[in-house]
Amino acid sequence: MMKKTPAFRFAAMLCYALLVFGISSCSKSDDPKPDNSGYHFTATIGGKKVVMHNAKFQGGGNDGRWEHVVVSGSETTSVTSPSLDFEIWRLGGDITPGTYVTPAETGMISRYAVQLSGGTLVYNSQHDVFTVKIDGISKDGIKGTMTGTLRSDGGESISIADGEFNLPYDVLVNP
Repeated sequence: MMKKTPAFRFAAMLCYALLVFGISSCSKSDDPKPDNSGYHFTATIGGKKVVMHNAKFQGGGNDGRWEHVVVSGSETTSVTSPSLDFEIWRLGGDITPGTYVTPAETGMISRYAVQLSGGTLVYNSQHDVFTVKIDGISKDGIKGTMTGTLRSDGGESISIADGEFNLPYDVLVNP
């Protein structure tokens, strides 16, 4: 019979603790946990309410100013999923809370891209009215709304309504 030294007892207790910790940290499901942080990017696209996946806010500028802002997301986590984004450029300027409207805002564009077997169908705001209202923007994140019409090169249009975004800076957000 083996003598149980204090070192043996300590090692046994450590193994037991690691085993209990390992079992308790296992998930019963592979589903991602819901994001309860309040961060989101949603829109009604062509009449269908969509909660965007892999949503992200990025941007930057000089001297603490926002000279470039991008907000983007995909309908699903698939790399071929339709995606929606907008970006605003004001080189030498500052993007602050306010309302930005295309085509008057020449440094702004919004796009909705759909992957097809023959390539990508892109709808954009180059010729139609698209409005982004930024309620708040900082290194912590961006919050606002968006609505408008996007048009393909072939003249087909799609409406974007009830768009809302509340995203942290440079962090992927999934529902």
